[in-house]
Formats: sequence, structure tokens, C-alpha cells
Amino acid sequence: MRGLEARLGLRLLARTTRSVAPTEAGERLLRALGPRFEEIETELAGLSELRDKPAGTVRITAGEHAAEAILWPALSRLLPRYPDIKVELIIDYGLTDIVAERYDAGVRLGEQVAKDMIAVRVGPDFRMAVVGAPSYFASRPKPKVPQDLTAHACINMRLPTYGGIYAWEFEKRGRALKVRVEGQLVFNNIALRVNAALSGLGLAYLPEGQVQAHLAGGRLVRVLADWCPAFSGYHLYYPSRRQTAPAFALLVDALRYRGSSR
Repeated sequence: MRGLEARLGLRLLARTTRSVAPTEAGERLLRALGPRFEEIETELAGLSELRDKPAGTVRITAGEHAAEAILWPALSRLLPRYPDIKVELIIDYGLTDIVAERYDAGVRLGEQVAKDMIAVRVGPDFRMAVVGAPSYFASRPKPKVPQDLTAHACINMRLPTYGGIYAWEFEKRGRALKVRVEGQLVFNNIALRVNAALSGLGLAYLPEGQVQAHLAGGRLVRVLADWCPAFSGYHLYYPSRRQTAPAFALLVDALRYRGSSR
């Protein structure tokens, strides 16, 4: 208080050995600041609620496949039970700096998570599948090895994490191979690649879970299955364990991968 008085060049409190009372200037300042103190108390109470109950907004960045296969099933179960939790989910294929972009967490393949991040596994290992429509194979032989793809029309995908057009990845008996394929179409999402493959416009390289129903229904045919390796599962990652909000802690627990029982 003495520092404030020195700064203002005014006495705000009249002090005696027995009592302290506001001066005229002090009373004027108190009248001006009083309502604002109430606003501050209200805001502090609101922040305490964020600490004590699951509430507030959680911002997450993830790729399309992770969002559809991992995040959405968990969110659809969690959110109806906690109406005060809001989730902002941004689809982004780049390796976003979650701290700089003010995200609470990101979801990427385990091999893509930086070593200084806390990582929680949220999904099992998965495989990719090379697929095409029966109509596509009606006039073309099925590829027997990945190198045969260079003679096929393929549906490409553009991913910034791989520097542009993604080279399809294969592995068999410890031999890793990447093939750069050609075709008329390039997309950066899953749905359009699936639709293009269903239309017989070329072969597509997709997460097998995204095409399982089409394979079972005979709408797509899988090739090169013995060349498609498993990728490490998706991980939720974030920078710190300190002062974790209840809403975020609940979300982490809901997403945590618990093996085949999940």
C-alpha cells in the first residue's frame, strides 16, 4: 500500500497507533475498484471450478484416420456423460507444434511423437491395404510384388509429413521397400481415395480398417497383403503432467488403449 501511495503521490490511508482508515482519496479509489474486486472473485471461482470438476475446452490435433478410428468412438461415449466438456478436434496431417498452436494434445503414430513429449498409447498396431475394385482388375493383372505397381493406375495421397506425395511403404521378411506410384488422382483425405477405388479408377493404399466392410462385401479386392507391414499404433501426446485439468484427464483415460478388451 505504501508503494501505491508513493506511486500516486497521495495518502490513501490515515494511520495512527490505534487505527487505520481510508482518506478521501482512499475512499474514492475503493469505490472505483470495489466492483472490479467482485468480478475478479467471480473469475477466480470459475477457474476453481475448472480444477474441481470436468469442464472446459480441450483442443486436439490429429490426422483423419486417427480422428475417425480412435478419437470419435471415445468422444461419442464420453461427452454425453459430461455436458460441460467441449472438444475442438482439428484434422491436420502436419507435425503441428502443439505448444505454439495452443493445443492441449495431439495424436500421431508412435514413431512420429517427439521424445520430449508424454505419450499415451490410444490404439493398436494396424496395417495398410492395397485395394482395387473388381472392375479395375477385370482388364488388368493383379500385382504380385510392389514393383508391379509402377504399371498400374494408382490413387496418390499428399501428406506434408512426408514432403509431398507419399511413397507407399512395404516390407517382407525384413526387406523394406518404398514405391512411388503414378495415376490420375491425388487426394489428401481418406473418403475420396476410397470412393475413387470403388469407382474402379485405380488402386489405393489405405488403413485396412477403413476398407474392411468393402472387402467383406466384395466391392474391393485386396492385393499385396503379405507385403503390408504393421505400423505402430496411435499415441496421444502432450507436453506436461503438471496441473492437468479434470476434463483433459478424463479424456486421456477414455482414450487409453487397453489391449484387445478395448
